[in-house]
Amino acid sequence: MDVTQALKSRYTCRGFKPNPVPKETLTEILEAANRAPSWADTQPWEVYIASGDALERLRKAHLDIFATGAAPHPDLPPPAPWPPAPKKRMDGLLALHKKEAQDHPEHKNNPEAYLVRQMNFFKAPVVIYLCLDRTLSPWSIFDMGFYAQSLLLAAKERGLDTAGSYRLVSYPELIRSEMGIPENLSILFGIALGYATEHSQTTRFESPRRPIKEVVKWKGFE
Repeated sequence: MDVTQALKSRYTCRGFKPNPVPKETLTEILEAANRAPSWADTQPWEVYIASGDALERLRKAHLDIFATGAAPHPDLPPPAPWPPAPKKRMDGLLALHKKEAQDHPEHKNNPEAYLVRQMNFFKAPVVIYLCLDRTLSPWSIFDMGFYAQSLLLAAKERGLDTAGSYRLVSYPELIRSEMGIPENLSILFGIALGYATEHSQTTRFESPRRPIKEVVKWKGFE
């Protein structure tokens, strides 16, 4: 699989098989992602990976706290409010999510089922947490984006699917406690990883992209 194929075939997987992912495969993915560029080679990423009993404890803790109605409070909060143009695109995606949710077998007569699936990490056998020293600036968050995308593509090359989401880090105190993550690290992002279920593959949708003529401003070209 070449890079363009990986970019076009990658999608946010919302259902995983219970099949474990070999540690050797994860190590290959991490070795590839570790080549991501960073400002002056600072390599600011700190990575924590949960699977097995540790992940099951995290799953239960997230489902329990979500059931109490506790609001998400990630270390890196989302924008409030979103600018109009991104908000419009987000609303369009949420409409697609709603349609997918209505067709999901676990969602019948349960309007909150999609959020419960998120708190259950879509049943993924592995969750990767990307962390960053709190004293670093947004420039280093930019580096973390390089790392995250590299990881997603390396996973896709090896037949694995992923779901990157801030929902996976909604309650950082639970992750910090289970994974032993120190307070000086901000838990930025979570990536669920594993082998996609047949339902996830057949109901996947390709979210629309802005045309290049809208995104890019050219100057100095014929």
